[in-house]
Amino acid sequence: MPAKIRPIIMCGGAGTRLWPTSRNSLPKQFAMLLGERSTFQDTVLRLRHKLFEPPLVLTNRNHRVLAERQLAEIGAEAEIVLEPDRRDSGPAILAGCLVAEARQADSLVLVVASDHVVGNRAAFRHAVAGGVPAAQAGRLVTFGVTARHACTDYGWIEPGMVLEGEARRVDRFTEKPDARRAADYLRRGWLWNSGIFLFGARNLIEEYRALEPATVGAVEAAVASGREESGAFALALDGFARAQQRSIDFAVMERTDRGAVVAMSCGWSDIGSWDALWALSAHDGSGNARHGNVELVDAHNCLVATDGPMTSVLGVEDLIVVANRDAVLVADRNRAAEVKQVVELLRSKGCSQAETHASVHCSWGSYQIVDAGDGFQVKRMIVAPKGRLLLQKHRFRSEHWVVVRGTATVTVDESIGHFSRNEHIFIPPGAVHQLENAGTEPLELIEIQNGSYLGEDAVIRIDEVRQQL
Repeated sequence: MPAKIRPIIMCGGAGTRLWPTSRNSLPKQFAMLLGERSTFQDTVLRLRHKLFEPPLVLTNRNHRVLAERQLAEIGAEAEIVLEPDRRDSGPAILAGCLVAEARQADSLVLVVASDHVVGNRAAFRHAVAGGVPAAQAGRLVTFGVTARHACTDYGWIEPGMVLEGEARRVDRFTEKPDARRAADYLRRGWLWNSGIFLFGARNLIEEYRALEPATVGAVEAAVASGREESGAFALALDGFARAQQRSIDFAVMERTDRGAVVAMSCGWSDIGSWDALWALSAHDGSGNARHGNVELVDAHNCLVATDGPMTSVLGVEDLIVVANRDAVLVADRNRAAEVKQVVELLRSKGCSQAETHASVHCSWGSYQIVDAGDGFQVKRMIVAPKGRLLLQKHRFRSEHWVVVRGTATVTVDESIGHFSRNEHIFIPPGAVHQLENAGTEPLELIEIQNGSYLGEDAVIRIDEVRQQL
């Protein structure tokens, strides 16, 4: 075996087909869809093995705090690279390879998505090891999942002649087929396209340059002008935004003559829809999958999930019912792949629920809007241990804070105080203030805002103003 493989974990997607649980503010890779860990955390743990170096995680600034928090929860280390703009998987993978190659010459990299499920980790690692000889020979290796049925939701790969190790030549990629063609591909032994890749970082860069030199130049500029940001490496927007927005399949894999495929059978799923999650979940005697506080009466082959409200269904079958605190989805399970259309409709109407959850995650913790009306808003705030909000003041509103749990260190103008459970803090309009949790346990508060205007664009963050001076 060569030196250890450097995983690149792709962490930038939004997963709109799993709305309302997956939204831009908390995409599916960070949600607890199948238990107490997210698929991002399971992906990191799957790569904690002697085959691999600590991973490189590609995400964006909005999701950085989620990635860092979830890495800490499982005691894992990773290098985080921040994408300044969404340019699809091609430029993102290219940037990851450029960073990996700069860190260690002649790196072998394994590109994986953060939102996939793998049931058999040993089989997954065996397949990766089986692709190493071809990757060392300069080939761009992808992994094709041994097809279990004539699926129309995945792209397919036609394997050809045997190459190095367990790899075979890629004769053809195809996009999602209709049912007739999918049945034909299944009969002929074609493989599902998993979107997992193994190659020398330098080989991918060279092939990308031969096919799309302008994009490689743009991403190289983004890496060269990138900078450290509090422990993460941020790509420069100016270069990255000039990269051609394309998937790695369209940019390279479907155009190269260096492609190879290794068959993989490891209980893989990309959880591409609520129906896929239903298939992965435990079922009761009537074929139902339930997540959360759910009651079912005379229901069959349904998936019912809730993150809070008690949810009951009666006398139905083949339904998806997902209840969040601020949004509910009811859908025919056989049309689960069309949920994306609902999200597009909500976006067109300017509905905030299309993008954000009731609970919003921040660098200091999280908050949830409990109630709002004319001139007031009520929030439940959780400040993480050692978390601290920026020094700030409000132009048009006052705030009342009541500590529910933990101890708050509060600065109001020149005064600093410590407040515990059931104690109250008043922040008048215009007061320079800051909230901090110096303890080792989460701090929970109820915040009541009053004023003529409550928008966040009226908040003056003193630290940010000082940085601009």
